[in-house]
Amino acid sequence: MDFDVIVVGGGHAGVEACHAAAKLGMRTLLCTLNKKMIANTPCNPHIGGSAKGIVVREIDALGGLMGVAADYNPLQIKMLNTSKGPGVQCLRAQVDKAGYPAHMQELLDNVENLTIKECEVKSLLYTEDTVYGVVIETGEKITAKAVIITTGTYMDSNIISGLSSYKGGPDGEKPSIGLSACLKEMGIDIFRLKTGTPQRIKKSTIDFSNAEIEYGMAGELNFSFSDHMNRTIEEQLPCWLIYTSPETLKIIRENLDKSAVFNGIITGAGPRYCPSIESKVVRFADKERHQLFLEPEYEDGESIYIQGFSTGMPHDIQDQLVHSLPGLEHAEILKYAYQIEYDAIRPLQFDATLNIRKYKGLYGAGQILGTSGYEEAGGLGIMAGINASLWIKGEEPLILRRDEAYIGVMIDDLVTKGTEEPYRLMSSRAEYRLLLRHDNADVRLTEHAHKVGMISEGRYSEYLKKHEEIEKVISVMRDNIVSDKVGIAKYLQENNYDDVNVGHRGLELLKRPHLTYKGIYPFMPELQEYHLNDDSILALETKIKYEGYIKREAENARSMQKLEKIAIPDDMDYSNINGMALEAREKLAAVKPRTIGQASRISGIDPSDITILALTLRKMGHI
Repeated sequence: MDFDVIVVGGGHAGVEACHAAAKLGMRTLLCTLNKKMIANTPCNPHIGGSAKGIVVREIDALGGLMGVAADYNPLQIKMLNTSKGPGVQCLRAQVDKAGYPAHMQELLDNVENLTIKECEVKSLLYTEDTVYGVVIETGEKITAKAVIITTGTYMDSNIISGLSSYKGGPDGEKPSIGLSACLKEMGIDIFRLKTGTPQRIKKSTIDFSNAEIEYGMAGELNFSFSDHMNRTIEEQLPCWLIYTSPETLKIIRENLDKSAVFNGIITGAGPRYCPSIESKVVRFADKERHQLFLEPEYEDGESIYIQGFSTGMPHDIQDQLVHSLPGLEHAEILKYAYQIEYDAIRPLQFDATLNIRKYKGLYGAGQILGTSGYEEAGGLGIMAGINASLWIKGEEPLILRRDEAYIGVMIDDLVTKGTEEPYRLMSSRAEYRLLLRHDNADVRLTEHAHKVGMISEGRYSEYLKKHEEIEKVISVMRDNIVSDKVGIAKYLQENNYDDVNVGHRGLELLKRPHLTYKGIYPFMPELQEYHLNDDSILALETKIKYEGYIKREAENARSMQKLEKIAIPDDMDYSNINGMALEAREKLAAVKPRTIGQASRISGIDPSDITILALTLRKMGHI
């Protein structure tokens, strides 16, 4: 074999996949159409956001790169949902559209076992049940033990605006042609999806005087557990909030027939949670306005991204729409909005390791599985890279549970329920989101990363040291009464507590609303030898303040794990299960669930079907 692993596509999924495989000792080849576009951010150049920010933390805890690159000099960074519970708090960073991919490319250049080749993969080398390499545009055949497809939105892609449609990839790049036809010939079910991106506006032509300014946050805000680069609030760039005008909505309603979203040119399903502006106007017809964010794309550049203004309108109508927005009456459009339609693989064909069940050695990750977003792609990419490597080594796969990671939720959703539209990960999809927090991603996943070889012994030691110190601080606060009576009395009064004349143990105070570790710390001499950073303090406070809720959710998760431990044989014949509806048997046969727990989450499978399945397994001696 020329290589152990070949990764096709250099987007966010491809980056994490090739890095993981190479880190695990695999001779790895990354095939990309354009080296300069590796880790490109063709849509909004931001990393993180609701649920997605936690995925970036999970990627980092598993030994991936996205968090490290996002921490490298972001334009703006902030913690979202700070007024809500810890289960939904997450980081979001506006990154530099040039700086982020440049730093990621620099990181990849220093990865051992990794070769990067600028080429177009036209087809796969395969037998009846195994994939063993690729064929590139020159006709060269490159062999490998495993191939990971991460083509993003490039596969047989069209760029569409109004009535205009032509073959093209995102950001003016060429599409990937040929691979989709090969996959179809292999009997792999392909479907069509679409997404879109808004206009970019020249900053100096925008009047920001009536826009609401949106700042980032100061403090130690990091995606990565190992790197701690921080940008002061003064160094961060602002964003701005504006709203559509009545004229904006009028133009849209009068020109719906000209939009590619409605005129029938687009056949693929679009993202429900990131729709075009005309879709929002139609869907929410009673709304008088829609919010938009003006966000910088570069540190020193003129390009401003209009978040929330994706459209399929032709260019002349886009001119009218942009100029109808407050402050953009004289704006210069640097780049018009477009919709992009592309081929993807129906995710029910994958197993939980991200291997296409029909072919050994063929894996997929990213938007080709039907997802949307850089973070989802990165999460799938690192898991595909890890599991392809473990399969080659003959070792057990790494499959994350739904109570272990958002990445586990996403993979289980995709391979169990499938999707007919670009899948977006949200906190509402996770039934155990209080367990899947920003602060504890390292606790959940570092042991896995260490076991498979994704992190160094040095990093593992730092992880152990961090949590040993947190436990020591908890012990000190539990065992000691706050000795500075005057200081703690004043602090309690400032927070509207009147029991100031009695002794208080530090831990008892920390459990109270509004009281913080930093507030109590100065009044406990026993704590002065400990120097927790903001990340450790957040982990400490969440663990103590939400202890009861966390324990209850953990107990619920353990109950569900009992079903996850009841394995279903790979060769299970569902066609002859007596008493089960034909539809249920067909769905079980299509998904091939690994466990009773996974079977229970298949759409259309009723509790009665699970009961019959369990009884059948018991009769067969599997329970």
